[in-house]
Amino acid sequence: MQLHFTCFVSFLAHFRAFLVRSCVVCTAMLTVFGSALVGIEAIQIRVEIDLHPGGIGYHLVGLPDNAVREGLYRIQSALRHTGYPMKYQKYVINMAPADLRKEGAAYDLCIATGVLAITGYIPEGGISNYIIMGELSLDGRIRPVRGALSMSISAASQGFKGIILPAENAREAALSEHIAVYGLSHLGELIEFFRNPGSMEVAEPIPFEAEAGAQSGFGGDWSDIKGHEGVKRALEVAAAGFHNALLVGPPGTGKTMLAQRIPGIMPLLTPDQARTCQQILSVRNPSAGSTLLSGRRPFRSPHHSGSGIALVGGASPPLPGEVSLAHQGVLFLDELPEFSRTALEMLRQPMEDGVIHLSRSRHSITYPARFVLIAAMNPCPCGYFTHPSRPCTCSPMSIQRYLSKISGPLLDRIDLHLDVDVPHFDELMGAGTVESTEMVRRRVMAAWQRQVERHAPRAVVANAHLHAADLERFCRPDTQALALLRKASEPLQLSARAHQRVMKVARTVADLDGRPQITTIDVAEALQYRSMRTTRWGKAA
Repeated sequence: MQLHFTCFVSFLAHFRAFLVRSCVVCTAMLTVFGSALVGIEAIQIRVEIDLHPGGIGYHLVGLPDNAVREGLYRIQSALRHTGYPMKYQKYVINMAPADLRKEGAAYDLCIATGVLAITGYIPEGGISNYIIMGELSLDGRIRPVRGALSMSISAASQGFKGIILPAENAREAALSEHIAVYGLSHLGELIEFFRNPGSMEVAEPIPFEAEAGAQSGFGGDWSDIKGHEGVKRALEVAAAGFHNALLVGPPGTGKTMLAQRIPGIMPLLTPDQARTCQQILSVRNPSAGSTLLSGRRPFRSPHHSGSGIALVGGASPPLPGEVSLAHQGVLFLDELPEFSRTALEMLRQPMEDGVIHLSRSRHSITYPARFVLIAAMNPCPCGYFTHPSRPCTCSPMSIQRYLSKISGPLLDRIDLHLDVDVPHFDELMGAGTVESTEMVRRRVMAAWQRQVERHAPRAVVANAHLHAADLERFCRPDTQALALLRKASEPLQLSARAHQRVMKVARTVADLDGRPQITTIDVAEALQYRSMRTTRWGKAA
């Protein structure tokens, strides 16, 4: 009996030693590279996969969210449908850096590539030369991901040989320079690519349309607007210098029509600006990759029922809001007092800085938000306080309460305050010559070119974006213009910020008219845009 027990113990010892030797020989680990979005920037993610034959299961670590964890089931099903099932062994998958939360389903393809390589279905050599991202369906098809262009730009800056993405994102990602972009539609194509790297062509970038025709026709032509000559002149100033404007008038006077036509007279985007706008759009929408990169300025018109998060960005993961989607373009807020007070106050910082900062417990995200704010509102709740014929049914208290929804600090950041009156019948039905979008845009482009030449080679171009230190150099009025500004400051109750904005608008007026120095005419026109008809509004108080 003792002999049998001794033999059994010896057998266990030898079997344990065999298992240990097997684990040492068969244990394998490799690294695949992915990418994570932080704002519109992308950072490198290392996906380390360790295979242990001594167990069964999948262990995912590195602060993944539920979408990343659920990806293991998508990967398992996709591999089985492709004909390369996962082996019944223990997979330990680490996503580094471990202190950064990994969010979304875009890591499916990256992890699947590591599983295929570590189990011997594809060669391991060369995998570390690529950033690999994509969402898998159960049958192996590859779905688009957010932020493809940002990932491509980041991969190029980090020296990777190429980036592998879903086919729907490939042409957008190819806008990045100095990196090869490969677009895949199915997991089987990934296997074929690594077995035969020369089997797939590099994606071509989407073309950039830089012609003037990219703007024409957007939102209608300028000639569609009958009357409103003073307002049209003011909006021409706004387009030339990127100034914010507020349109106040009764319903049906054409406020929305005027706002929709502003992008058509603005300068076209440069290729770099268009690429940045595409980055922001891609971070928001995984299917944003279009067939054409347009030089047209963005135009965003969110509804007043939207939340502050929808306006400035946020949620989880933090996504860009309307202020960022309107970057380098126009943000149109119709029915301005109907927006929540909290949402409107959130606009103050991006209007001043050109960026929006979203602070979270683990990190802070910054999105570009350099937009032209065009807002529209009625003069009272019923809308007819300033109407020439229709009576207003609002009490003075309700009118004052309605107008007070727009805070003083926000109103102070709006350069042009414009009354939009009801056009006369003769203006609406007249057959006179009305300027087209192209005619107005030529004047705006001439003023824009003067700004470019004045500020070159600096990045600051638009007059509205000048810093306080630049005003003395670029916005110095002559003696008579300075005297007029001093005389008007007290009656108009101009703040220090309002003084600066008046001078910036006067600089744009001078640029439109071809004057090298700011004169009395320029300051007088700029002051006119700050002095909304307070007599009408005063009667309501």
